[in-house]
Order: sequence, then C-alpha cells, then structure tokens
Amino acid sequence: MKRIYLAGPEVFLTDAVSIGDQKKKICEAYGFEGIFPLDNILELNEPSPQQNGLKIGRANEELIESCDIVIANMTPFRGASCDVGTAYEMGFGKALGKTVLAYSNNSDLFLKRNLDQLPNAKQVDEQTYVDGIGMTLENFGLIDNLMLDNAVSGPIELENVGVFYDQTDVYRNLRAFIRCLEQLKNEAKAA
Repeated sequence: MKRIYLAGPEVFLTDAVSIGDQKKKICEAYGFEGIFPLDNILELNEPSPQQNGLKIGRANEELIESCDIVIANMTPFRGASCDVGTAYEMGFGKALGKTVLAYSNNSDLFLKRNLDQLPNAKQVDEQTYVDGIGMTLENFGLIDNLMLDNAVSGPIELENVGVFYDQTDVYRNLRAFIRCLEQLKNEAKAA
C-alpha cells in the first residue's frame, strides 16, 4: 500500500488530530495509507524551544522520506501564500522524487490574493504590478508562487470555500483533497 504524507496547515487547528484521522480514513478508502505530521510521537524535552522545533522538523522529514506521495493543502495561510512549512514539505518531497499533488480551498490566483492584501500595490503596465516599495508581484496566472506550482506533479485541485462563521473551516473542507486521491486512483488504473 502506497503511503501519502498529508502536508498542510491543519496541524495548527484545535482539532488537528481529528482532521488528520479523517484524512487518513479517506486515504484508506482509496487504497492508500495516510501519514499525518502529528503521527510522530516525540518527546519534546530538549533544552530550548528552538531545539524542540528542529526536532519536529527532522521527524517530519523522516516521515516524508518514508512515503511515496505528498498531498499538500495549499490553501492560503496567514497571508497570500500557502503555509511555509507545507511549501518546504512540497519541495522536499519533489527533491526526493516523490509524487507531489496539491489542492487549495481558495481558487483565487496568487496575483489577486497579493493585490487584495497589498493596498499600495499598483499596475505599471499591462502585465506588471508592483507593491508599495516597487518590488514586482508574480503574475503568471498560477495558484501560488511559481516554484510551488512547479513542485506539483499534476493539476492543483481547486475548491472555492466561502468563509462564514468559523474562519478555520476553509482548512477542514476535504472535497479538493478527495479529488487528489481520485487523481492517484485513476493514474494507478491507467498504469
């Protein structure tokens, strides 16, 4: 059974373990073993918080190394881009030759999300936008930074999830995640 590392900002949710368990059960229904970052059983007893943080990072790298596939939740997190830890895990997986699939519960392109968050940004010609200090904004029609979209082995699955009462619900919607699993299942059938 192929193992899938489940990267994403869900680890920061108050019900992270429950969300991880849901994703793992869905993986199992599709014939895969889901591996959630919080599956690591670590004693965080290092002399400093920094050492504990690095210990978690190394343990997550080991989990990725043990998997065949990475599925990353690229839904924007604390800004216009996806969670930086997830971005690292995507690149790490790609560098190891893993299949990397991704989804986002926000279908807005990276440029639009940046423009929404940068009130001093302006358009300087037909294709070029700059921020308030004159630095160019990426405008490639991609979901996130070009290097992140480049890390993905197939199409990024998109779901436009509205935010109503609980802003964290955008990270709990699993429809696009399921479509990533369907991609994998269809590829396995075709092979």
